[in-house]
Amino acid sequence: MVVSVIQWFDADYRSDELALRKDIPNKVEWVRTIPFVILHAGCLGVFITGWSWTAVGAAVFLYFVRMFAVTGFFHRYFSHRTFSTSRFMQFVLAVWGGTCVQRGALWWAYTHRHHHQHSDEPVDKHSPLQHGFMWSHIGWITSAKNFPTDYSRIKDLAKFPELVFLNRFDVLVPVLFAVFLFFVGVGLNALFPSLGVTGGQMLVWGFFISTTVLFHGTACINSMAHVWGKRRYETGDDSRNSFILSLITLGEGWHNNHHMHMSTVRQGFYWWELDITFYLLKALSWTGLIWDLRPVPAAAYDPERQINPADTARRAGMVVEEVEAPSAPSAPIAAKP
Repeated sequence: MVVSVIQWFDADYRSDELALRKDIPNKVEWVRTIPFVILHAGCLGVFITGWSWTAVGAAVFLYFVRMFAVTGFFHRYFSHRTFSTSRFMQFVLAVWGGTCVQRGALWWAYTHRHHHQHSDEPVDKHSPLQHGFMWSHIGWITSAKNFPTDYSRIKDLAKFPELVFLNRFDVLVPVLFAVFLFFVGVGLNALFPSLGVTGGQMLVWGFFISTTVLFHGTACINSMAHVWGKRRYETGDDSRNSFILSLITLGEGWHNNHHMHMSTVRQGFYWWELDITFYLLKALSWTGLIWDLRPVPAAAYDPERQINPADTARRAGMVVEEVEAPSAPSAPIAAKP
């Protein structure tokens, strides 16, 4: 129990011992996950603080700003390195992602790379096919066997001590972010009292409610994107594409596309596949802060590699003509003399 409490503040404390153990069952480690429970319980603070349009608007705004951090930075940069950036900007992206309260960038990247390596296999940490919907959605993150970060699997990131620091003390950024939001509310109340917002409202709506919804929006990809939607490619797992999930996660719903070509920065391969994360990353590249965005490979558009190319062609507005084979003549045609 003492070890679990210390790990609230130092995620790497004795984590090497957990990493070496292979007999840890899939069960909830209640003491270690108390901060996660507090995050959800904090939403009930709305009955104390009430609401204001400013606080609700901040919650919605912060949901999308931080969803972009999860999808664009934790996923497409740290996990798959689909674009390049400077070391300083890499640190900024890690801090930005840290406000999402989904642990550190290195743990996130390690866990996600493990998922791709063992997708829908028994050792996949959050496969709904192997472990059921609830475990793949929220249960897996509460299990002691999934707490450690295996730095040997992310050597390209573990060589940066500043990233290791943020990953080890992954509670630091969320706490500072929560305090910041509280004082923003206090300041707004003092400077613009007509807004009706308070420090408590900004804390509850901007941090607790927005972050909780953000977590479950992200978790929908783990729990639903392998059971709900359509498949364009045969990927060896049950990943699927979903427009609705793409709306919730700014483009991550094109999961089957991603599992087929995970090294591209774009996950919506066709014009109708909305991928807001890609659009924002493309815009960010115009500033020079990121560069070398890896494009969709030509093989992604090869009809022979798609399960149902006719459906893709139809959605693209193309007309697939059926060429009728010529009927055989009733009798051979004699050659002219």
